[in-house]
Amino acid sequence: MRIRPAGPCALLVELEDLAQVQVLHAALVERHGAGDLPAVTDIVPAARTVLLDGVEDTGAMADAVAACALTSGIAPVAAGALVEIPVVYDGEDLPWVAEQWDTSVEGAIALHSGIVFRAAFCGFAPGFAYLVGLPEHCHLPRRPRPRPQVQAGAVAVAGEFTGVYPRPSPGGWHLVGRTTTAMWDPARREPALVVPGVEVRFVAVEP
Repeated sequence: MRIRPAGPCALLVELEDLAQVQVLHAALVERHGAGDLPAVTDIVPAARTVLLDGVEDTGAMADAVAACALTSGIAPVAAGALVEIPVVYDGEDLPWVAEQWDTSVEGAIALHSGIVFRAAFCGFAPGFAYLVGLPEHCHLPRRPRPRPQVQAGAVAVAGEFTGVYPRPSPGGWHLVGRTTTAMWDPARREPALVVPGVEVRFVAVEP
């Protein structure tokens, strides 16, 4: 772990892998909620880092992060709130994905909808959460050529992640289904439906 300044009021914690990020992020959020961290505005995880922004005392925060890292690995990451998302599994890449997973289309649907995913971090577009939980044999490379446009609500997989496109955009992930659930809605009190730490289950529904 390496803790680096990121401007006058922020720290960037660099970690070895996503698993360490999830553990540290969960521990920092828990301590912040309990009032056991120095003042901080945002705690933002990414693939290999955790950013602490709006830090009033960066020295005290660095010490707190180091102490948290020493103890956070001894307990599993606690389950977060669960969001269920209805999905019509008719994505154009689903037959290919099923073949790569060495199963039938029905088997791929059962596998994907049977996993409780966890939002590791957000990025790419507002409301796009990178969900982890796919078994290792289901990790797939991105498409060799991204699509110029993927429709909002498309459910897709790539690498170790599953995601839902919150709005039309280019995309290089493999499409397995679609949902009408709004992943990002500025009119909601919390615009992002899924934030880091939240658990997600996809529920297969008929068209």
